[in-house]
Amino acid sequence: LENSRTKMRSAVSVREGQGVVLLCGPPPRAGELSFAWIFNEYPSFVQEDSRRFVSQETGHLYIAKVEPSDVGNYTCVVTSAVTNSQILGSPTPLVLRTDGVMGEYEPKIEVQFPETLPAAKGSTVKLECFALGNPVPQINWRRTDGLPFPSKIKLRKSNGMIEIPNFQQEDAGLYECITENSRGKNIARGRLTYYAKPHWVQTIKDIEVAVEDTLYWDCRASGKPKPSYRWLKNGEQLPIEGRIQIENGALTISNLNLTDSGRYQCIAENKHGVIYSSAELRVVASAPDFSKNPMKKLIQVQIGSTVDFECKPKASPKAKCSWKKGGEQLRENERVMLLKDGGLRIANVTKADAGSYMCLATNQFGMASGSTNLIVTEPTRITLAPSNMDVTVGESVVLPCQVQHDPILDISFTWYFNGTLTDFKKDASHFEKVGGSASGDLMIRNIQLKHSGKYVCMVKTEVDSVASAADLIVRGSPGPPEHVKVDEITDTTAQISWQEGTDNHSPVTAYTVQARTPFSVGWQRVTTVPDVIDGKTFTTTVVDLNPWVEYEFRVVASNKIGGGEPSLPSEKVRTEEAAPEIPPSEVSGGGGSRSELVITWDPIPEELQNGEGFGYVVAFRPLGTTTWIQTVVTSPDTPRYVFRNESILPFSPYEVKVGVYNNKGEGPFSSVTTVFSAEEEPSIAPPGVSATSLSSSVIEVSWTAIPWKMSSGRLLGYEVRYWNNGGKEESSNRIKAAGNETSIRITGLKSNLAYYTAVRAYNSAGPGPFSATVNATTKKTPPSQPPGNVIWNVTDSRVILSWEEVRAMENESEVTGYKVLYRTSSQPEVNVLNTDKTTAELWLQFNDDYIIEVKATTDGGDGTSSEQILIPRLASMDARGSGPSALNIFSVSSFLPTILSLTLNSVL
Repeated sequence: LENSRTKMRSAVSVREGQGVVLLCGPPPRAGELSFAWIFNEYPSFVQEDSRRFVSQETGHLYIAKVEPSDVGNYTCVVTSAVTNSQILGSPTPLVLRTDGVMGEYEPKIEVQFPETLPAAKGSTVKLECFALGNPVPQINWRRTDGLPFPSKIKLRKSNGMIEIPNFQQEDAGLYECITENSRGKNIARGRLTYYAKPHWVQTIKDIEVAVEDTLYWDCRASGKPKPSYRWLKNGEQLPIEGRIQIENGALTISNLNLTDSGRYQCIAENKHGVIYSSAELRVVASAPDFSKNPMKKLIQVQIGSTVDFECKPKASPKAKCSWKKGGEQLRENERVMLLKDGGLRIANVTKADAGSYMCLATNQFGMASGSTNLIVTEPTRITLAPSNMDVTVGESVVLPCQVQHDPILDISFTWYFNGTLTDFKKDASHFEKVGGSASGDLMIRNIQLKHSGKYVCMVKTEVDSVASAADLIVRGSPGPPEHVKVDEITDTTAQISWQEGTDNHSPVTAYTVQARTPFSVGWQRVTTVPDVIDGKTFTTTVVDLNPWVEYEFRVVASNKIGGGEPSLPSEKVRTEEAAPEIPPSEVSGGGGSRSELVITWDPIPEELQNGEGFGYVVAFRPLGTTTWIQTVVTSPDTPRYVFRNESILPFSPYEVKVGVYNNKGEGPFSSVTTVFSAEEEPSIAPPGVSATSLSSSVIEVSWTAIPWKMSSGRLLGYEVRYWNNGGKEESSNRIKAAGNETSIRITGLKSNLAYYTAVRAYNSAGPGPFSATVNATTKKTPPSQPPGNVIWNVTDSRVILSWEEVRAMENESEVTGYKVLYRTSSQPEVNVLNTDKTTAELWLQFNDDYIIEVKATTDGGDGTSSEQILIPRLASMDARGSGPSALNIFSVSSFLPTILSLTLNSVL
């Protein structure tokens, strides 16, 4: 900030409530200035409101009514829009007088706009108005003529300023600023006048005119006041004389000569501005010349038509034209006309008019000629035109369009469908042009409803065109009916109505109604009254609906083509409630605990419950009695009821039935069925329980079946529990056997370990007591060492095997013998030979390779298998060998090169 003065101004002393004006005293204006005031210290600026106003015209600060908070120093800040610099004035202290408070007084206008203010078109006009007063005056604006302000006018600074952007003629007029408080009001008035600098409406442009012709240059501008015009030529005032005239800004020069060429300037001006428009005039003189606008070499027309020949050479002044045909001068007659522009017209052309026509053009500077050859052709005629057709969706049709035309002319066919050119590439799936060179037949495949309309075949040659139209009606199944609604609803019926849709050119013969519920699989056809709805009927009654179910309905129209698209669904409606009609199915029961009667059924689905408050009535009685015991189950999803009573005997027959009810009443019961009460659990333990170890991981437990009476129920089976020597009985494992079994094998056990086991019977009522505990110790594991050094010898069909003895370790089962397992490489079945020796002899049919392995056998199970031995088919001749170190049994052919010590022996 730049300080223009540092000296403090004299204090301004006012009473509280009095108005005051603090003068800015800005420097001489250097472009557009804006003003603000600092209160005490920068950057605390005075905030303008209804009480404080800074004029952007004078720069002064106006306080309508001084308050104690206004006391302080005020500094004017002037900002230049040109230099963007700021200058601070000297501070002005404002102090309050102590001799009383100022009383109320009417507004006194201190800031107002001129009585007359010219405003330029398109400018932004700002009018200021502010008054001192106590109370603080309200400020309002209006036009004296009463017209309302347009929306573009903005009131700013608490109505202390009105802003009119883009000032136009209609914004001119008398404006009023009304300042008012409780003590009175004052009005300031001023007139805004409209002016506009000249603005071009029509400018002049460079022009070239032939000698002896007339120049007309129109030069027009708008503005207020209306502009006046002046013309200059080459910078000097253009004299007005007989040939040269100016009227309303337009310049006319007749009978031009070469000296009229030059630079011309049109000047439009009013008191607000001047505008200029310049252009070059070239006056030219030349002999006729066809090079820039040659005549057509060839014109083709058909017999009976009218032909125009152009002859427009460049010439200054304009040339005079004459015409010849074959050297003979042409003169006008009833068919031949010489045109003013030099052209030639021949009407009702015949074959005899064909030939070469020459135009001879002359002016005072010379002569030139040009010629055009005329060919006269036969007219094109459509010999087979398309005719109106009536087809069904899905069919294929051909619209013929065949012509007869002059053979010297090329011909083209185009088709229009409903006024639009047919694109055979885009619509290739339906449209195809077929036929020969003189045929443009249109094939439409798999025709659809959208193909109904007008088809036009257009035939064009260089000289003429002909067209023929046909209407194609495509009949299809009906469109969807409209506005389906439910007019009335009961518990099992609904009154439906609809409006007919498009019939697609085939009258509707029948309607069907479909319904959908939250429980149905899609849309289902429903029964209506009448059962058959004809095409003239638009209402029906749907029957056999389920009560208290939410339905949607839709309607499908049919005609002789077929069924159409379904309508949009109706709004969802719910049928009224009714007593249930369907009892539960699959009523059964049985099982449970002692003294219980368990009754089960399939719950009724929601769509058949017919209303709210749905539940079940369960009735039962001992077989042979007459009195029913009834109870209510209130949950519609409950599938069972359990009756408990100590008087219920085990496995006693009861007659049972289940009914339904809802808020509307009771429904039917199911048919009566017999259900047995809960069985009595077994009372004795199975006798004769024993346990035997079968191997290192298997123990077999046996028992004697317990005696059982059918009056106590049905025996389901036996439960066997087992635990090892280090385990606890409470955490034992359990397995089950069927009721007709008296033994079971326990597998997956640890070797050489004592296991304890007990057995009990069970039925649907529960288990009985356990038997006495028995035990057995699993055998030691079989040896981990496989038979080694397996050697084989083959003679004819005899195979002799030998191997090293397997010796069991202390923690392994003793070897009791050996198993020789053998099979062909192509068969999965394994043959087994048992022996207690370390040799074996096999008799084999050598029509395939053999795979052999050896295992030790023990009480604890089979030991580890030896490595597999492959004896190839060719070994049947005479061979011997020993087992390989590794053998892949899945790729037998790969073993041949790896067989160790294999020799063919034909000498042995």
